[in-house]
Amino acid sequence: MMKKNRYGSTDIELPVLGFGAGLIGSPTMDENYAGYFVNQIVDLGITFIDTARGYGLSEERIGRHLSWRRKDFILSTKVGYSIPGYQDWTYDCIVAGVHHALQLMRTDHIDIVHIHSCPKETLERGEVITALQRMISDGKIRVAAYSGENDALQYALQTNAFGGLMSSINIFDQRSIDAVVAPASSQGLGYIAKRPIGNAPWLHNAQPIGNYCEEYWKRMKSMQLDFGNEWLDVALRFTTFTPGISCSIVGTTNLDHIKKNIEIIGKGPLNADQTTLLRNTFTAHDNNWDGQV
Repeated sequence: MMKKNRYGSTDIELPVLGFGAGLIGSPTMDENYAGYFVNQIVDLGITFIDTARGYGLSEERIGRHLSWRRKDFILSTKVGYSIPGYQDWTYDCIVAGVHHALQLMRTDHIDIVHIHSCPKETLERGEVITALQRMISDGKIRVAAYSGENDALQYALQTNAFGGLMSSINIFDQRSIDAVVAPASSQGLGYIAKRPIGNAPWLHNAQPIGNYCEEYWKRMKSMQLDFGNEWLDVALRFTTFTPGISCSIVGTTNLDHIKKNIEIIGKGPLNADQTTLLRNTFTAHDNNWDGQV
């Protein structure tokens, strides 16, 4: 049984390791394998699935292949954009986005719905927050949350309008730990860490120009850390067991990777000396290293 954490002050319990469902949205993925894969994930104890409107076929595939066992997992999606006939980041777009997600995922409710990386100015207008609150009162969602970085994330924390937050947290992206994760935890908010292994920059010998992990690769080199074959172990345990983190989500389409991650998480937290080294090293080399969207 995988360890679970309470999601903030809600009655939702999340496994410490969740699944980021972006990669299963690819139209090139075999449909039969997609169905097999997501069911295997849940069977292995990864009972939190996070998706988004922008993840291609992801929501549709979750509905097609997992709706029959909806009670077996906690479901999260992200909204705010790309609903035909609606202007992005408006009240009506949020409401329509939730209803569209409900239809695609073949469910009568979504446990957590995040506003997806909109700027601070959008949050300040208030209508996207009001729309999510309406969805809660209508019984369509259980918790309103925000996913984003930097000033928008700080503002979301200060609104007291969300039951949870999500941001990038990893060895190379630590600013939010003290600035947001800690105060969010003290306020009873749940917290989901995305990109917990920083897109594995240690897999690249040379700077991966244009790759999603390029910025993290540069930070890794600046920090002058080398964990050899233990990078995945150290990175995943660092993020997952950071105080205040409810769940870390990792995306993959490889079941062996999932099983390896579960094995690593089973080791528990890093020792205090390792954690202190990683925190101090980031602080010493931080050169305006904002959170990566």
